[in-house]
Amino acid sequence: MSERKAEIVRETAETTISLELTVDGRGDCEIATGVGFFDHMLTHIAKHGYFDLKVRAEGDLEVDAHHTVEDVGIVLGQALREAVGDKRGMVRFGLAACPMDEALVVAALDFGARSYLAYNLKLPTARVGEFDTELVREFFAALVANAGISLHLTQQAGINTHHIIESVFKSFGRALDQATQLDPRSTDVPSTKGKL
Repeated sequence: MSERKAEIVRETAETTISLELTVDGRGDCEIATGVGFFDHMLTHIAKHGYFDLKVRAEGDLEVDAHHTVEDVGIVLGQALREAVGDKRGMVRFGLAACPMDEALVVAALDFGARSYLAYNLKLPTARVGEFDTELVREFFAALVANAGISLHLTQQAGINTHHIIESVFKSFGRALDQATQLDPRSTDVPSTKGKL
């Protein structure tokens, strides 16, 4: 099987983003979006999902981080879709729950070509440092729409906003790792339709 990787460049009047993704990686990452907390969260996806990920983003941060965060979600979603190709032999589904101290979020996903986000989080504060916490939803909405992923994020516990968001990104990384694994029992597309 060929190496599952993708390189995407997206340029708009608001952002310029370059992203390199290797699905079957080691968790190596180089991330610089200009949004420190977001960089920290993207690192969790790479490290805990064992994806090699390079992200360089320049955005209109003088306005706010919205365009940068959303557009990175778009590009990461596009890269995931491209890298996995027709999904032949892929597990397709993933489920993970990674605690972060008192916080626990479950991520369940289907890499089945239909986009859906069930976002069941209650974040106690509107900001973590300089990061607007409402951008967590914007990032995942953009990612699933462009990757063709159905994703359910369900908060089980948590009172610290940083911890809750970190649990989200770690759990998503682990669930995505499960879903993108190749199943040695199959070389078929993981669908009764024969196509995803």
